[in-house]
Amino acid sequence: MAAAVRINLLPHREQKRQARQRQFVSFAVLLSILALAVVGLVHMIFAAKIDDQNARNKLLKTEIAKLDEQIREIDKLREQIQQVLARKQVVENLQANRSEAVHLLDQVVRQLPDGIYLKSIKQAGTRVQMVGYAQSNARVSTLMRNIEASPWIDKPELVEIKLVTLPGTAGRGSQARGQQANEFTLNFQVKRVQPTAPSAAARPSAPAKAAAPGAKA
Repeated sequence: MAAAVRINLLPHREQKRQARQRQFVSFAVLLSILALAVVGLVHMIFAAKIDDQNARNKLLKTEIAKLDEQIREIDKLREQIQQVLARKQVVENLQANRSEAVHLLDQVVRQLPDGIYLKSIKQAGTRVQMVGYAQSNARVSTLMRNIEASPWIDKPELVEIKLVTLPGTAGRGSQARGQQANEFTLNFQVKRVQPTAPSAAARPSAPAKAAAPGAKA
């Protein structure tokens, strides 16, 4: 009989197993390196985006700070403009009030009939209070009619009239010390309408003439 041939395959199989292990380890290492590369790349991309966004945020903060400063400057300018306008309005009001006061006195003098003497006149807004002396009640009635006919003052209201003893010189003209007269308090309104035509200034002359019959009363 022929002798059987025996082949030892153990070293060959061990070599294949070891080769497969080396391939697996190499593949695992390659995958790890690839994964690390991907992670690193993603990290770099996000870091770049974060840096870019931070730069934008910084720029926005800078621009917002500039806008806030501009807004503060605008607010200051508005406040200064308001102050200038307020001062301008005060000056205009003073000029208007001064002109109005002069015109008011002119109108009051025009409406005074003979026998009326002013003691004081006070104005609060459009309301005017007049205190004076009259030779008779009829002169006060004439004054009220003249005020009603005036284009600039109206709504006369007699507050009080009483008999008093004059202390001396009062209003227009000279009164003897100790002479009695009717002291009256009269309120009226200012229309705040300046006459625009010469005829407007001449209108009070007609009521002034009406004072003559009252003077005889």
